[in-house]
Amino acid sequence: MVADHRGKFGMIELKYTTGNTVGLRPHQVAWLTKHSNTSSWILVKQSKKSDDTLFVFKASDALGLKTGGLKSVDPVYSCKSPFDWEKVFTTIC
Repeated sequence: MVADHRGKFGMIELKYTTGNTVGLRPHQVAWLTKHSNTSSWILVKQSKKSDDTLFVFKASDALGLKTGGLKSVDPVYSCKSPFDWEKVFTTIC
């Protein structure tokens, strides 16, 4: 958990997958949904044979990611490796 530049609460849930499924546990979905009005995010790194992709989702997308995976929710931002970390940080801050 972190505070943003305004001193507001925020959180980033980090996940890794090799397919479509995002392994959010029920208590993580509940927490992210409850705190979806904060600056909270889900970052998912998807690794495939030849490339990696990073996806940035809002906390409010947690249930959709849990039930339908990456293909069921549009990310706020995504990029292939090498990741544009400046853009990722700009998106979540």
